[in-house]
Amino acid sequence: VQLQASGGGLVQPGGSLRLSCGASGFTPDYSAMGWFRQAPGKEREFVAAISWGGSYTTYGVSVKGRFTISRDNAKNTVYLQMNSLKPEDTAVYYCAADPVGSPIVARRGPAEYDYWGQGTQVTVSS
Repeated sequence: VQLQASGGGLVQPGGSLRLSCGASGFTPDYSAMGWFRQAPGKEREFVAAISWGGSYTTYGVSVKGRFTISRDNAKNTVYLQMNSLKPEDTAVYYCAADPVGSPIVARRGPAEYDYWGQGTQVTVSS
């Protein structure tokens, strides 16, 4: 599985961005998808995850209510809509795939994810 994240950039506080992550190659059945981020000098942080069927989503505390994860399985793409961005959202954002084997499960731990994209930089600054 190859994952390609895109959509990052520079945005002012309060602005919005939408990240995309396309998957190619063999995708294990019922793979959940997640977004993580890592700021300089900090550990990788869970942002959001979505089950294969899209019926279950879970968010990190710091982004809940501002970010929305979604997916289009026909396009093998997962999205992260980020609204009301804050300077503390500045980080490299990574998408990842978890071959969990269930259509209704999405996990939060990075160790559960077997496949990772290369990351896209998001900078929130005035």
